[in-house]
Amino acid sequence: MSVVTDLHGGLGRFRAAVASLRAAQCRHDIDLTEITVPMGPSDSVAFSATVTDATDSGYRPEQVAAWHGPTLPATAVASMPRACSDELATGRFILSHAPSRRSEWGGEFRIVTFVKAQVERDLGHDQMLASVAWSWLLESLDRNGAAYTGEGGTASRVLAEGFGQLADTGEDIDVELRASWTPTDQDFGAHLEAWADMVCTFAGLPPVTDGVVRLTGR
Repeated sequence: MSVVTDLHGGLGRFRAAVASLRAAQCRHDIDLTEITVPMGPSDSVAFSATVTDATDSGYRPEQVAAWHGPTLPATAVASMPRACSDELATGRFILSHAPSRRSEWGGEFRIVTFVKAQVERDLGHDQMLASVAWSWLLESLDRNGAAYTGEGGTASRVLAEGFGQLADTGEDIDVELRASWTPTDQDFGAHLEAWADMVCTFAGLPPVTDGVVRLTGR
């Protein structure tokens, strides 16, 4: 195979991957927008995600526990966002294509993601919080049938405390999840849908089976 043919083939695979992402069916609770790629390989596409006003519906912790099943720790339910902000969870999703990094990634595509949500102050130090955040991602990928390998990530609890003129703002604690994985299938839309579902879980929303909306680009 010539270099030119290989380059054209790679470009075609990347364009097909982007088309799959843009055709993803994501729930209406999340605002997904295609954005400029902040950094990384030239063949990359990125999306931002924001979940707002979820708690205006009056969801209670015991409802969320029922929605997500009996295996969800009570501490994780209690630490979900409350009605203290219109913006409950935010994130970024980036798909990169670099055939030259196949040996490193285990494939020629790699997905890199970030999500953040505020949690209750008195539960932000719970030792289970980080591991639960990671499990939500893997469960969502499996539930949506997104095939993957080489998954890895870090979950963090970030403390922000005000001083001086900002002392009255008190203490805020965010949970952040940075994760990446290599898709082993061609249904890239399923990976975006799984990640979007996970962002909604961070925001404390119940799972849904209908009411999806087609993603719109820039």
